[in-house]
Amino acid sequence: MRSGRDAVRGAVAALTLVLVTATAAQGQTVDRSPRPLPNPTYTEAVGLAVPEAAPGDALERSLRPMPRPGSLSAMVAAAQGAGAARGLDLSATAVEPEPVAAEPPPTKREHRRKKREAASLAGSVCGVAAIKGEEIAPIRSRVNGCGVPEAVRVTSVSGVRLSQGATIDCDTARALNTWVSDVLQPAYRDRVVELRIAAHYICRSRNNIRGAKVSEHGKGKAVDIAALVLSNGRTEVVAGGFDRTMRKVHKGACGIFKTTLGPGSDGFHEDHLHFDTSDRSGGAYCR
Repeated sequence: MRSGRDAVRGAVAALTLVLVTATAAQGQTVDRSPRPLPNPTYTEAVGLAVPEAAPGDALERSLRPMPRPGSLSAMVAAAQGAGAARGLDLSATAVEPEPVAAEPPPTKREHRRKKREAASLAGSVCGVAAIKGEEIAPIRSRVNGCGVPEAVRVTSVSGVRLSQGATIDCDTARALNTWVSDVLQPAYRDRVVELRIAAHYICRSRNNIRGAKVSEHGKGKAVDIAALVLSNGRTEVVAGGFDRTMRKVHKGACGIFKTTLGPGSDGFHEDHLHFDTSDRSGGAYCR
């Protein structure tokens, strides 16, 4: 009986072993789906030779894991060696800089010219060397319409001093400079050396009439001249001295300024010349 039981047990164990072996064999499936072949450029770059394989070996090669560098140093070496890979040319060609001709030093004449230009610009405003003065803070007013956003105080134009610093804007300063150089000086035999300024910036109504619009003086766009001083010491006064020459320079301001007024114009300018650069549309108004 015992030997019979032992025989049965042996048979059962043998059968169990057969079943386990078969089951394990069935579980070991192979993934034979196509895989991309290793990049030959990459493998060559990292120094891993891949032997040429026959077409029939492609499936076997696809099953091999792609070799990779085993350390950081190997990866760096791979990147450095990529330049030698087939199909890549990462070599840099050194470009020699073009020689730059040395600029010759300025001559004495050029040096003197630059020095004169620098000296002429000293103390100038409005970007014009002939207009001397200083930039001042913007003028603001609680009166609507008064004020000068970009104000300058002009002390001389084209070498002619002003009896007092005129607070105006740059448009008016440039117009005054042009009038002095192109009209006023050529009209007199003796050089004009000074302008007697009667008015410049002041916040008031036109002709001081209550309820009238703000004067161009209140915007920094007007200047009044009461007299001219010549190099021979003579003073040409507008009031009672509006002679032929002064009429000529008054007329010559028309167009340089937007408004030109003087004796006989409206009864408010009998003792001075009024020039302004108003923003109104239309042509110049001259009387």
